[in-house]
Amino acid sequence: MITPENADTAPDDAITPDGKDWTWVLERACPDCGLDTPSVAREDVAGLVRANAASWSALLADEDAVLRRRPRPDVWSALEYACHVRDVYRLFDVRLNLMLDQDAPLFPNWDQDETAVAERYGEQDPKIVAADLAEAAGILAAGFDGVAGEQWQRTGTRGDGARFTVESFARYLIHDPLHHLYDVTGEPAGPLA
Repeated sequence: MITPENADTAPDDAITPDGKDWTWVLERACPDCGLDTPSVAREDVAGLVRANAASWSALLADEDAVLRRRPRPDVWSALEYACHVRDVYRLFDVRLNLMLDQDAPLFPNWDQDETAVAERYGEQDPKIVAADLAEAAGILAAGFDGVAGEQWQRTGTRGDGARFTVESFARYLIHDPLHHLYDVTGEPAGPLA
């Protein structure tokens, strides 16, 4: 949890890139945040996206200085995590539309760490980030609300070869923003065993 007491001063760009393959969350609960992704109903993802965006909006209303502090030099600040979640929502909307409009598309690669540095996440305005995150979440949630019937089984493939159906893609997606809210607040996304 990020608090003024444990937060370092101004962030640097010393984040170790996350090279993990997080697709394992489609098979079992996350031992960190507690979310049991396999048990999430695909129809619930849109509501979870909206609820998550509301939580980020509340968090981003905090003091600007607290939001910008990293708990450690190698861990993103709350603001940086919020920027990442906003961009995840935007990216997943593009990918969802590709899956719905094309047969088995290959998703362009995205380097989240490179984006964080290039877009200067730690320097963005929290109020603008909150508004943009809410907008991106609303668009993506509406996209998932519109998925019906056999569309849940349409496919797409990530550049590393990970293949998703719209259904598995929805479940995979929801872990990311919920886990990052846990990273910032320490509040579990689901029951911890």
